Amino acid sequence: MLSSLATAVASAPCVVAYGPHFAGWWWIFVPIFWILVFVLLFAFAGRRWRRAAIARGGYGGWGNGGTRSAESTLAQRYANGDIDEQEYRARLEVLRANRDSA
Repeated sequence: MLSSLATAVASAPCVVAYGPHFAGWWWIFVPIFWILVFVLLFAFAGRRWRRAAIARGGYGGWGNGGTRSAESTLAQRYANGDIDEQEYRARLEVLRANRDSA
């Protein structure tokens, strides 16, 4: 009995093991589906990574797309007490003069 079952399975592997509809052309959609899932997953993760990088001030801290400008950095140094008011106003005047001329 076991040998007759093995012979039947070997003679028609697609029909016995996977059902009668497996022998068609539809199986090509399975890898396309998984490729699409991974592409969407990486696109979503990449978009989140790029947005987080821009919010941090550019990729790896580089770039001029950051949220901190020179004036805000100067204001932060003044608030921390690193510079006094006279130096703050002088540097702010230089920054604004350079910004207008550029």
